[in-house]
Amino acid sequence: MKEKETTRVEAFSDGVFAIAITLLILEIKVPQLGAQSSDRGLLSALLALWPSFVAFAGSFSAILIMWVNHHGLFRMLQGVDPRFLFANGFLLLIITFIPFPTAVLAQYLDRSGANTAAALYCGTMVLINIGYNFLFFAAAHERRLIAKEVPQEHLHKIKRSYQIAFPIYLLTTALALWNALAGLSLCLSLWIFWARLNYNPKGESIST
Repeated sequence: MKEKETTRVEAFSDGVFAIAITLLILEIKVPQLGAQSSDRGLLSALLALWPSFVAFAGSFSAILIMWVNHHGLFRMLQGVDPRFLFANGFLLLIITFIPFPTAVLAQYLDRSGANTAAALYCGTMVLINIGYNFLFFAAAHERRLIAKEVPQEHLHKIKRSYQIAFPIYLLTTALALWNALAGLSLCLSLWIFWARLNYNPKGESIST
């Protein structure tokens, strides 16, 4: 019964991740050149969309890595409860919001307002980090929902990773207000860290 509940929640969450990652492409609009269009004009218009492509690629990668981490966390569970479901719901709420700061960033990255747009984007990642901290706490506090096979030291490692990232994301937001590209670069570089975070101790299979 517990495994069935876990699978159902993860399936619902996967659907939300899939919708959020799909909505990103809708913000890239086909250039409208009219009857006087030409190959050179279309090429120039496509090249002018570089902020949209950068924002799309960054957010697509970010949501993909969020999904991988979400899946890794679920592999450590032996069940779910209302507290965990609400924490998961909060995280999904912020994830569905990501297409909006992505669109703002794409619109203003190459013009006045870039710093504010970048700060909005980085600030959204602060909320994402808070969401993951809430989710981990709901599952791991006093090992409420964690499978017995997961070592305690492994939980401490993941917890430290979540907590250490919080002030760094705050720094990226403040940095973005001063320099958009610097803030975004630091923010996006953290996804390399998240992509390497291992939820599976010693590479062994965790039975849920």
